[in-house]
Amino acid sequence: MVLPEQGHLLRIFIGESDKYNGKLLYEWIVQTARENGIAGTTVLRGIEGFGAHSRIHTSKILRLSEDLPIVIEIVDTLEKINNFIPLIDDAIDEGMATIEKVEIRFYRSGRKKEE
Repeated sequence: MVLPEQGHLLRIFIGESDKYNGKLLYEWIVQTARENGIAGTTVLRGIEGFGAHSRIHTSKILRLSEDLPIVIEIVDTLEKINNFIPLIDDAIDEGMATIEKVEIRFYRSGRKKEE
């Protein structure tokens, strides 16, 4: 797959324990992205954060949370991201999604080019 130099980043903020149809939501989103030909997805686990309810979620030993922040980053063209959002929108009960422009410097699979 080839990506243009100008792409977009979809960043989704949810909770670690959020689920959809009995599956962890972040796993379901990654799987759905892959099934729909999205260029790439990364899931990041936060050590602390809060959202719309202003409830602190932290990994500190004295306040061990079972619902740490999760950030899912998806990079592709704006068209593919805009087509992907409706597929996941109803699955996210609480959270936030943002889109920003990114400059794609390279996108490689690790295979050497034939000379």
